[in-house]
Amino acid sequence: MENEKSRNEWLQIHNRAARDYINSEWSREVLFGVARQRKKLFAEAVGDALDVGCGYGINFPYLTQVKSITGIDFSSVMLAKARETMRGSSIKVDLREGDAEALEFPDNSFDTVISTLCTCSFYDPIKALQEIRRVCKSDGRILLIEHGRSTWKWLGRYQDKHVRQQIEQGGCRWNQEPQELVKEAGLNILRAERTLLGIFHTIVVSPAKGK
Repeated sequence: MENEKSRNEWLQIHNRAARDYINSEWSREVLFGVARQRKKLFAEAVGDALDVGCGYGINFPYLTQVKSITGIDFSSVMLAKARETMRGSSIKVDLREGDAEALEFPDNSFDTVISTLCTCSFYDPIKALQEIRRVCKSDGRILLIEHGRSTWKWLGRYQDKHVRQQIEQGGCRWNQEPQELVKEAGLNILRAERTLLGIFHTIVVSPAKGK
């Protein structure tokens, strides 16, 4: 689905929706089980880690094996909350306002790159995924938790019908196919799993440079 909004409009939508997203943590993390997915997947994160679309820092407590965390988000509202989350952290943390589609890091900068529930909200998800690939070391790992169109037909049709409403309310294209986006961006999926009516995806990716 083409993004019909300007980048500035997209950013404004996300800043307006930030507080509602933060307040929905219990249903998302506990009821839908995303916290369990974070705990399991991010046990694989090591070295210098980059969190693209880090939001309010929900992933940071699960990155227990990493040496450092760099967090990027385009929402100043989210980043302000993330700074509160990591105040006093024993892990080195660098939080920056930035664009996922133009990451200000050299090639091969990070051992692990993570991103959660973001392809639906990136202005250009393909370009963002290609940037994630670029800054990840060739022997590193990209760890993604995403959500998309349900494999249950009635629910998938409901998502299709109401996608424009979701975009207006929170900048969320909730009927995308995350694994197809990852493949289209040229990344090599090593493992993938779908849960909760086929909506949530955990995806382990190799940068697969040169392929």
